[in-house]
Amino acid sequence: MISRVYDKTKKIMKDNKMIILIYIILVISFSIPLPYYIDKPGGAINIRDKVKINEAHSSAGGFYYGYVSEMRATLPFYLYARFNPDWDLIKSKDMTYDNETIKDENVRNKILMNETNSNAVIVAYQKANKKIEVTKEKLFVTYIDENADTNLNIGDQIIEINGKTMNSKQEIYDIIRNSSVNDKIEFKVLSNKKEQMKYGKIKQEDGVSMVGVMISFIKEYKTEPKIEILTSSNESGPSGGLMLSLTIYDMLTEKDLTKGYKIVGTGTMEEDGTVGEIGGVEFKLKGAVKENADIFLVPSGDNYKDAIKIKKEKKYKIKIKAISTFEEAIDFLQHL
Repeated sequence: MISRVYDKTKKIMKDNKMIILIYIILVISFSIPLPYYIDKPGGAINIRDKVKINEAHSSAGGFYYGYVSEMRATLPFYLYARFNPDWDLIKSKDMTYDNETIKDENVRNKILMNETNSNAVIVAYQKANKKIEVTKEKLFVTYIDENADTNLNIGDQIIEINGKTMNSKQEIYDIIRNSSVNDKIEFKVLSNKKEQMKYGKIKQEDGVSMVGVMISFIKEYKTEPKIEILTSSNESGPSGGLMLSLTIYDMLTEKDLTKGYKIVGTGTMEEDGTVGEIGGVEFKLKGAVKENADIFLVPSGDNYKDAIKIKKEKKYKIKIKAISTFEEAIDFLQHL
């Protein structure tokens, strides 16, 4: 019995060896990653699906995140990207700074997302005259210069500096800027869920004392009505802040800001309502058009210029509006 099965299997493989060989080659070519990543037009995510607020007001239209689709390149996708003007090939080494890993980049982007999300909640609740109380403030290391003399890591949460509890970025900057060259600053941090003592040596650049790190500031809060922001494991980066703040404000207030339009956008959000520029605007615009959006909100400056250039080249009909502040976005939408 075993012999007959073996003989039959051997015959099938012999008769179909070319098909089997092609199949193996295809599997390998789609499985082995190349030292490249691919950015391509994404789509639009309905933000109301990401926000839970008690007794939220409804809207006829909707606010959406514009996003970039990113994937690791394999041979077939690499070859396709070489001939597709809407796909962008990026070398793996160009995805990070020289002194960083992909993991560092991912950790930073998660922190930046949480920072812009907390800013968006604060801005929206304050504008809507709803109750919000900041209950906790956390400081995280998000960038380390390659020339910095420190053993801090990206993602470290700063608890104390030189024995003093830190409550704001400004307190950190004041201590550092009042220090002298080669002074050793002591940091108590939470790293990998453990408290550790670390250091950073003071250097000077253009007469300014610095350690060579950047800090992000995440606030925790209590609100009335209560709010919950839902995020998935593959979401990261700060570019959703503007649209999140508009969605929250729209849900908190009776007047429908959307006016029935499908509004896709992008841009970071600072606590003072300033909208910051982002990367990948061309892919986000193309994704918005693919999703049949009526309006695309984009940060003022180079992002807006790039978006207008693409609109003209592709002859898109979508309306593009440059936004520099949350107040400016509200004013534009109220006058649609």
